[in-house]
Amino acid sequence: MRSGAEARSAEGGDVRPVEEVAARSEGDAAPPLSRAVMALFAVACGLAVANVYFAQPLLDSMARDLGLRPALVGIVVTVTQVGYGLGLLLVVPLGDLVERRRLVAVQMSLSVLALVVVGLAPTGAVLLTGLAVVGLLAVVIQVLVAFAATLAAPAERGRVVGLVTSGVVIGILMARTVAGFLSDLAGWRSVYLVSAGATLLLVVALVRVLPRERVSTHLSYSALLRSVFTLFVEEPVLRVRAVLALLMFASFSTLWTPMVLLLGAPPFSLSHSQVGLFGLVGVAGALGAVSYT
Repeated sequence: MRSGAEARSAEGGDVRPVEEVAARSEGDAAPPLSRAVMALFAVACGLAVANVYFAQPLLDSMARDLGLRPALVGIVVTVTQVGYGLGLLLVVPLGDLVERRRLVAVQMSLSVLALVVVGLAPTGAVLLTGLAVVGLLAVVIQVLVAFAATLAAPAERGRVVGLVTSGVVIGILMARTVAGFLSDLAGWRSVYLVSAGATLLLVVALVRVLPRERVSTHLSYSALLRSVFTLFVEEPVLRVRAVLALLMFASFSTLWTPMVLLLGAPPFSLSHSQVGLFGLVGVAGALGAVSYT
C-alpha cells in the first residue's frame, strides 16, 4: 500500500513511483490515480495499438519500395494481426505470472527494437518478420489496462478503465492520419522510426511511474494457458463477445486494408495524408467516450 506522503503526491498530480504495491483484494481502499498517470497509461496504450495499424495507409509505398505485388501487399496487415493474436494467447497470460512493471518494460523495449527493424527493413521478408513481432508485443495494451484497473480504487475503476481504453480507440483511429502525414513528409520508414523513439520515451516514463507488485498466482505458465481455453468453454458470454469482436474487426480490416490502394490510384490519386484523414471520422466517438468517463 502507499504511504501517506505518496498518496498526497498522487492526488496532487505528481507521478513519482511507488516502490511496492501488494496485490489488493476487491474491498481494499486505494487512493485515486492521478490524472497524469491515467493519461500516461492512455498514451502508452494508444501508441502500442497504433503500431499495429500504421501500415494500412502505407501499403502502396511499401509495395513499391520493397517490390511487393499489390495483390499480395495485404499480407502486411495480416501478419501483424496474426502476431497480435498470438500475443493475446501467449504473452498476455504472463501478466498473472510475471511482475507487471517488469513485463511492460520488457515488452515495450523489445517493441522499440522491432519497430527499428521494420523502419530499416531491406526486404519484404524482414518487413513481415518485424511487423509480426510488433503485433506480438502490442498486447502490452491488455497488460496496461489490467494494471490500471488493479491500481484504481474500486469506486474509480470504471472511470480509469474507460479513460485508458479510450486511448486505445483514439490510437486505432489516429494511426492512419499520423502515418499518412509522416509518410508524405519523410517516407513510410519514418513512421516506424518515429514510433520507436516515442515508445522508448514511454518506457522511461512508465518505469519511473509504475509501482512494483507482488505476484499473487502460483500457477504454471502451461496452467495459465489452459485456463484461457477453460474460460472460453465454460463462459457463454465470453464466446458471444469473442464472435462479435471477430466479426467487427473482420469488417473493419476489410474496409481499411484495400482503401489506400483504391484511393491512392486514379481517378482519386489521393496522398497518404489525405487518405489518413479518413481515420478522423471515428475520433468524435472516441472523444465522446472520454468525456463520458
